[in-house]
Amino acid sequence: MKTKRLFLSLALAAVLMLCVVFASACTSVPAGGQNQNGQEQTQEGQPDGKTPDDKQPDDKTPDDKSPVGAFMAKNLMEGVVASEVTGSALDEAFKAAVANFSVELFKESFSVKENSLISPTSVLLALAMAANGADGATLSQMEAMLGGGLNIAELNAYLYSYIGALPSEEKSKLEIANSVWIKDGAIDVKPAFLQTNANYYGAAAYRAAFDESTVADINAWCSENTDGLIDSILDKIPPEAVLYLINAVLFDAEWQKIYNEKKIFDGVFNAANGKKQTVPFMLSEENRYLEGDGAVGFIKPYAGNRYSFAAVLPDEGVKVEDYVASLSGEKFRQLLQGVQNTQVYAEMPKFEYGYEIGLNGALQSLGMNDAFIPGLADFTSLGSAGGDLYISSVKHKTFITVDERGTKAGAVTSVEFGVTSGGPSNYKYVTLDRPFVYAIIDNATLLPVFLGAVLEI
Repeated sequence: MKTKRLFLSLALAAVLMLCVVFASACTSVPAGGQNQNGQEQTQEGQPDGKTPDDKQPDDKTPDDKSPVGAFMAKNLMEGVVASEVTGSALDEAFKAAVANFSVELFKESFSVKENSLISPTSVLLALAMAANGADGATLSQMEAMLGGGLNIAELNAYLYSYIGALPSEEKSKLEIANSVWIKDGAIDVKPAFLQTNANYYGAAAYRAAFDESTVADINAWCSENTDGLIDSILDKIPPEAVLYLINAVLFDAEWQKIYNEKKIFDGVFNAANGKKQTVPFMLSEENRYLEGDGAVGFIKPYAGNRYSFAAVLPDEGVKVEDYVASLSGEKFRQLLQGVQNTQVYAEMPKFEYGYEIGLNGALQSLGMNDAFIPGLADFTSLGSAGGDLYISSVKHKTFITVDERGTKAGAVTSVEFGVTSGGPSNYKYVTLDRPFVYAIIDNATLLPVFLGAVLEI
């Protein structure tokens, strides 16, 4: 029997804010409503059905829990309803594509200098909304990166079902919000773009001056939809910005078994830079043990057993950056699928941190090139702005806290569009006392809502 020490600290703080300098739509989509088997929605309709002006009494109004009345921006979706659409069953092709995107994005955004944390879910949803405005080679590159070759109509249907299948309960809450913010007088956004994102992602739209009041509105929206974890995503709005697409994700859950005070003790964490840090550790007995190529770990469930914290500790002598580099979507899923029903003594440190990263380079490395290049970017389906529309910036900001009661994490992605012009022998041991990788996973699909790495406490 191997004696390994695994420190898996779950970091779920992801609020994705896509700043796509084009339209202004803002919405809130609470996760939930599907069973753990990921059954698809049964609503029917056309992807590009009615424009925002085509209201029907039986349609649903895009939900936005933000304090709209406090915004200076004009709510373009007030009284507008989302058309009924049909989702797609969450099959293996979709799960494999999302797992691959999640892990490859994590590898590109991983830092050897600090703790990392991304919400692949947040980035995926924000960029999927942007892809609904793309055409030609720009769209093809985004489809290949986001869905492994699924076309945007197929991806919309899958993601509609996926969002609906993600559970949200009182003690295990996952909330997702989407918004579009449009610069007044600078861009004509096509109604079909807004309608599609309202139909599939519950996104509402706002028209704003793109001045200091808009910065305040957008930051307030982010704070509201992440329960204050991400209180800002913008410092200022550049003159060329004409549209922002913003996604926010909030995860807030108690452990299924909250740690007893007697199981909390001071221990030593061996940081990646060689420092020895004395920090509070939490001891628990778990019954789901992970063992794969070059690593061991454990899975710790949250209340309701709909989500879990998966901790992965690279073997002694294996650098965490080398382990991360060796990962693939398939390898990650195989590790989780191979979980063993074995008792584990798990020691995990308390931790909290924030992470912020510009994703332009990472996304280009993954094959999404043309969207960032003026003159090559093709966002004809989004609208027109008197010049060439392109994505000028994609920013991702996250925060997570893990303690004896549970985990709280938030993420925002901003895509900005610009315009030119030891125990018994049957026990395993995992002590997360050195750098480790962790994930917050949806138990039904085994897909990561958050992926992170802890190098120091």
